[in-house]
Amino acid sequence: MADWTDEVITRSLPAAKARGAEVASAPRAKAAKYDRKSGRVVVELDNGCAFAFPARNVQGLETARLSDLAEIELLGGGFVLHWPKVNADIRIEGALSGVYGSKAWMLRLATSEAGKRTSQGKAAAARLNGQKGGRP
Repeated sequence: MADWTDEVITRSLPAAKARGAEVASAPRAKAAKYDRKSGRVVVELDNGCAFAFPARNVQGLETARLSDLAEIELLGGGFVLHWPKVNADIRIEGALSGVYGSKAWMLRLATSEAGKRTSQGKAAAARLNGQKGGRP
């Protein structure tokens, strides 16, 4: 650990102030709730905006019971949503960016969604495979 001399603190101060300004301007959750009807988490931000995202897209919530999804805590001054019964978290910044978990989780989520999509190309490939007797 660095020696916290006056010189080190003085040199570090501008970067610390810049980071503090970034944090102060970042959106924070004022309230969050799970909407059973839509299956989404609805977040109200301190700037008056609101957004929603599918609860089951969040790493750790994919198999949670409905009662577990309904219990949401705000942590870190509103920067993090936490589901205590399943010990799952998501940062507000990540949720706003569509990041619902680790890189591996996001890759699995993306490939799952891509597999559900239909296209003319996929249909043509399926027909061709069917003519050959199905999947190799």
